[in-house]
Amino acid sequence: MTLAATQSIHLIIIGDEILSGRRADKHFEFARGLLAERNLTLAGVRYVGDDIHELLSVLKESFARSNSITFSFGGIGATPDDKTRQAVAAALNLPMVRHAGAVSEIEAQFGAEAYPIRVRMADLPQGASLIPNPVNRVPGFAIAQHYFMPGFPQMSWPMMRWVFDTHYPALQAAPQQVCRIIIEGQSESLWVDWMESFEQQFPTLKLYSLPHLGEDGSRHIELGCVGIASQAEAGYRVMTAEAVKRGVQWYTVD
Repeated sequence: MTLAATQSIHLIIIGDEILSGRRADKHFEFARGLLAERNLTLAGVRYVGDDIHELLSVLKESFARSNSITFSFGGIGATPDDKTRQAVAAALNLPMVRHAGAVSEIEAQFGAEAYPIRVRMADLPQGASLIPNPVNRVPGFAIAQHYFMPGFPQMSWPMMRWVFDTHYPALQAAPQQVCRIIIEGQSESLWVDWMESFEQQFPTLKLYSLPHLGEDGSRHIELGCVGIASQAEAGYRVMTAEAVKRGVQWYTVD
């Protein structure tokens, strides 16, 4: 199947260590690359710390979003600062239950050392399903098209790929093409009316404008459009025709 026009993909990246800079986030770049393999793009990324109230607010907002898929990284361990499992249950008004399948995985990995602490990671929101962990067998979990994985990249990245391969094997979009030009000596304000008419003419394209200001005070605009090849190329012809009409200096960017 192809990605529905109304469906979107989001990330939630959790942890005080990310917000404080003690650790650098690597999940965004990985997820962006994984989606690009399927011609998909991210609709949004939220960063949130370990505060249960902030996390609950973000999760409630995310679960209320319709027609979306969300991947969450971090906070599903057994230490006091790991609050994602509990926050998910609270956001969905569900009880926490000990998942028998998760217990089996944790026991298989740690034996008697699963108790009394590690087995807590098998306490999940009621109705959650498991995401297998290829590194240490402590599973992530899924509920309501939200997929919760550890913060460790070596664990979560193959888990995210597994989610796509298992639950969305044919999920993809048509290949996208970017067509763009540089317009010298212009400010965006001179092009706003034209941009609005362009969007009406090409409703399936994403138009963007990136202004640049040089240290010497020079300025230019990178004007581009993104979409399927035939539409993007048509948009490019309209952009260049307008630049010629206005008599401005411009050139194409590959």
